[in-house]
Amino acid sequence: MHMAIKYWEFEDAPLKEKLKSPNVKELAKIYFENETRAYRFAKALLEVKKKGALRLKDCDDTLPIATWKRYLDFAVAVGILKHENNAYEFTDRYSKPFKNIAVYIKAWVDSKDAEDADVQFANARIEKQKKRGGRAVPEPGGMATAQAEPKQE
Repeated sequence: MHMAIKYWEFEDAPLKEKLKSPNVKELAKIYFENETRAYRFAKALLEVKKKGALRLKDCDDTLPIATWKRYLDFAVAVGILKHENNAYEFTDRYSKPFKNIAVYIKAWVDSKDAEDADVQFANARIEKQKKRGGRAVPEPGGMATAQAEPKQE
């Protein structure tokens, strides 16, 4: 994963402006330039914000569980979330270089504004990807067939 942190955007003067209306898109774009990845990261952060503490089993089916886990674990790796007692929640321990980003994150977590990642990331691909490789999964109500369907060209 590529991080797009631009420290200059979090110098004191620009930070004061950003703190007037913190939003999850701004936060996700710190870490991801790719719109779809930023969207998924934002969805994970919004769920934790909404629920206070999030367990994987409580994640909805808008993203696959493996995707939820990947982005929640990334948030742990960069120090936004902590993972304790099988739940993800926001942390308050940040390293010094990320102090202003941490101030922004805290302002966003404390903000009461309703946000919708679907609206903020309008250009992101939000449909689930089709399963790639792995074992064949039986179709609901029937058995998986051993023969592949002929390709249509």
